[in-house]
Amino acid sequence: MREENTNRTRIGIDLGGTKIELIALDADGSELLRFRQRTPAGDYLQTIKTVVDMVRGAESRLCMNRENSTVGIGTPGATSFKSGLMKNCNSTCLNGQSLQQDLELALARPVRMSNDANCFALSEAVDGAGKAYDVLFGVIIGTGVGGGLVVHGSVLDGANHIAGEWGHNPLLYPETCELPGPDCYCGRAGCIETWLSGPGMAADHLRVSGCNITAEQIVKQAEAGDLDCSQTIDRYCDRLARSLAGVVNILDPDVIVLGGGLSNIAQLYEQVPEIWQQYIFSDEVRTQLLPPAFGDSSGVRGAAWLWGR
Repeated sequence: MREENTNRTRIGIDLGGTKIELIALDADGSELLRFRQRTPAGDYLQTIKTVVDMVRGAESRLCMNRENSTVGIGTPGATSFKSGLMKNCNSTCLNGQSLQQDLELALARPVRMSNDANCFALSEAVDGAGKAYDVLFGVIIGTGVGGGLVVHGSVLDGANHIAGEWGHNPLLYPETCELPGPDCYCGRAGCIETWLSGPGMAADHLRVSGCNITAEQIVKQAEAGDLDCSQTIDRYCDRLARSLAGVVNILDPDVIVLGGGLSNIAQLYEQVPEIWQQYIFSDEVRTQLLPPAFGDSSGVRGAAWLWGR
């Protein structure tokens, strides 16, 4: 990880589809300030303005100026090497925009930017659940499915800026009833995201039980002893185990840290490592599966850590 600017306050921004969150960390990673604002829906220019206003507001409240702080941004999607513009953003107003350049011009300083899943993984690798490990794979399982890879404290972006994007690979070892799989917004069918996202869990429950409820409701009712919901969670654990086994077979990480709303399901951490044993190409599996140390705060912390420690 880069070591420059270690004495500056690090400002991190998590640019989400519904909210924009800011955090300010001191050199030791202690939180100095945190606040959120609603994301201007579908309005790119207003989104830029909101980020700028938040940064300036934070600096004012902390009695700083731009010479005393750095800014890191966690975004949905990634920057295209080909065009330099944003791509693959579920906040679609960002797609096709020169986000980093526009923010740097508006803030009059360099900005470091990375995918929100990368920021989550970086946060957990620097001072979170994976701080004792060399290779960490960070997983987001929520509205969508994403991932980020950190090796020896540095984010691995990859040749195409898609390292860790396991959610748009097919479900591993599919059963006959799982083929061809649900349609995915990416244009394919049967992607991991269509099974392991929150909407994917809800859709699976509807197909099997005929009951149309959210993933959050499924989890609560399973905890209360509902059989159909418990069976949906069991199927989810099995699919997560198969999918993560593919990650382990390729990357062989020391630790996998789960994030996103579905990472709060306690039985994932017991059942998945038991199930994935049969799919991983090794006589012993040492990879750890852990919950995040910082929960929903990890992404914004990782954006701040893009400037190193």
